Amino acid sequence: MAARKDRPGYRCTECGWTTAKWLGRCPECHAWGTVEELGAPAVRTTAPGRVTTSALPISQVDGRQATARSTGVDELDRVLGGGLIPGAVVLLAGEPGVGKSTLLLDVAAKAASAEHRTLYVTGEESASQVRLRADRIGALDDHLYLAAETDLSAVLGHLDSVKPSLLILDSVQTIASPEIDGAPGGMAQVREVAGALIRASKERGMATLLVGHVTKDGAIAGPRLLEHLVDVVLHFEGDRHARLRLVRGVKNRYGATDEVGCFELHDEGITGLADPSGLFLTRRTEPVPGTCLTVTLEGRRPLVAEVQALTVDSQIPSPRRTTSGLETSRVSMMLAVLEQRGRISALGKRDIYSATVGGVKLSEPAADLAVALALASAASDTPLPKNLVAIGEVGLAGEVRRVTGVQRRLAEAARLGFTHALVPTDPGKVPSGMRVQEVADIGDALRVLPRRVRREPPREDAERR
Repeated sequence: MAARKDRPGYRCTECGWTTAKWLGRCPECHAWGTVEELGAPAVRTTAPGRVTTSALPISQVDGRQATARSTGVDELDRVLGGGLIPGAVVLLAGEPGVGKSTLLLDVAAKAASAEHRTLYVTGEESASQVRLRADRIGALDDHLYLAAETDLSAVLGHLDSVKPSLLILDSVQTIASPEIDGAPGGMAQVREVAGALIRASKERGMATLLVGHVTKDGAIAGPRLLEHLVDVVLHFEGDRHARLRLVRGVKNRYGATDEVGCFELHDEGITGLADPSGLFLTRRTEPVPGTCLTVTLEGRRPLVAEVQALTVDSQIPSPRRTTSGLETSRVSMMLAVLEQRGRISALGKRDIYSATVGGVKLSEPAADLAVALALASAASDTPLPKNLVAIGEVGLAGEVRRVTGVQRRLAEAARLGFTHALVPTDPGKVPSGMRVQEVADIGDALRVLPRRVRREPPREDAERR
């Protein structure tokens, strides 16, 4: 016969009376709320402890300890807000093959010096593989230390021996702690590894750059807590078939979050682009039908980009609509506006191809007017005037709406030599030497297209006729 389990006992804390069940009032001393379970854990509260640092008025706090130190890469310093802050933890995420390891290895070599050592920990490659990349891009320095580790305790041991001012970990999903169950890259492991490295960075005053993986949707892999713990979150973007790479700030406790750094990826490594507009333009002596220029804002940086369109007779019942670098929904909207408001009926039964030059992606509505003019130019086989840029958002009613940063966009276009611009009404101060034409709707904008000149047949053909 199985032994009977001990029943829980209750006792009054006032008179000591015991019972087998809980009561709100002790029947012996008639006290309320004094009957408690025997052996129940006591409620614990945190007692005040010793203060490590005294609280000071904020005006007396020394802010010189948070002075940024340059990484040696100007475009990355622009996004970080001047450089790396001692003790700051930066998370850099991007798709595989976009160039994260190449960029950070270049940063590691340029930031290393006799006073500031750099430790590069790789968990995805061997040390010899990283050395081959360093030889290719010229990222060699005697004060740059390299270690291939996947164990968190070993990484912390390297910090004690090297005592770096900058730690680069590639990547946080490949490091695991032996004290936590689960495979590397799991939520528990990523949380523990990130927490340990953040504590080490704050205690040592060491800047840390963490490489993060992304999911198929482009979001940072791992728990959302990782983005909350770090000080700066950067996204590394770019089409692997194009040379342009963008580092975009998503979160920054030390600077603005609307800055973008531009880089060019090539065989010798990766270099910053202080003036990347040349990658997005095609220089021609004569204008070509179906092309229009616009000025987009990447963060606070204006970039001149080219939109191209091509229309051909369709051979299938459902005409094709192909886009590259443009949002398909925005292009479809511009086609509907041109057909209904612009009275261009030749677009519905033709194959339409639209793209950007240089791999740039235009997603802001300010490029609507340029897309519409490129499509209208391609449909009529008539080129737009030379040195023309178009800026503005187009609504479904055909109106051209104002966009932000018109003056900065016009200043960038004037700097590159463009002399004619189509903008919404009330653009503000206009750069000298530029002719700015205000348009209220798509009908006003289409008037810049010259009337198509009827092509005369060759003289020989005319004589035969």
